[in-house]
Amino acid sequence: MKRIPTGIETLDKALEGGIPQGSWVVVTGEPGVGKSILSIHFAYAGLKAGDPVVYITTEQEFRDVVEQAKQLGMDFSKFTTYSIAWRKEPEKTPEIVVIDIFGLLKVAKQLTEKAREENPEKVRRYAALSIDTLIEAINKAYEILAVAKEQRGTPERHVRLVVDSMSAFWVDQPVMARKYSYQLKIATHRENVTAVLTSQYAPTTRQAYGFGLEHIADGTIHMWMDEVETAKEIKRWLIIKKMRMTNHAAKAFRVKIEPGKGITLDTT
Repeated sequence: MKRIPTGIETLDKALEGGIPQGSWVVVTGEPGVGKSILSIHFAYAGLKAGDPVVYITTEQEFRDVVEQAKQLGMDFSKFTTYSIAWRKEPEKTPEIVVIDIFGLLKVAKQLTEKAREENPEKVRRYAALSIDTLIEAINKAYEILAVAKEQRGTPERHVRLVVDSMSAFWVDQPVMARKYSYQLKIATHRENVTAVLTSQYAPTTRQAYGFGLEHIADGTIHMWMDEVETAKEIKRWLIIKKMRMTNHAAKAFRVKIEPGKGITLDTT
């Protein structure tokens, strides 16, 4: 079985070498526990290994992701980047395709215009943060990366997909989380695509905004922090709750986030 490294050495060892290729892994937890940074590690490890990356961020602009990554010792500027929000077409195949809120807005407008042309009397208007817009954007990214042409159902190159975070797509209707999760996986899953998706937990209840994403996942990594009022310090933790086809570590790791290093895990 081919394993896809996460870019965090201790986590890869705990996963018998990494995530099984083709898996969809959900990283859950409340704000501030390190979910986005784990996603950055996963994407950067892919770029260094020669894997094209589709990076979707609904929480911030991608330039902020790049700046944060640089502070943590990961320089995305070394790789060719293309944003689907840009008007110009890519001059060459990029190494990373970015989909941020501006890209999702552009795709939503394109879908709405297409719907108007097909049925002027009853126009469907697409929102930027809708699951249909997300699916269309991801498939556009596959085409840009020249991996949409399939042979026997498998893209020509292995792709790393990051969605940070999925919760934005059902924040106003959390009961739809499971349905939307299935729609996304059915439409965009490929044998040669390994995905990391983040899911927000509410700080007050420590429960997910909508249940269902974890049901479609092949793996779940949960992150949390101790109650700061009690601990009087920030103590973050990570545990692998499930990973199919993997005899993974069963104990929690202490999470540290350090300048120039990013996430490091400690078993003590």
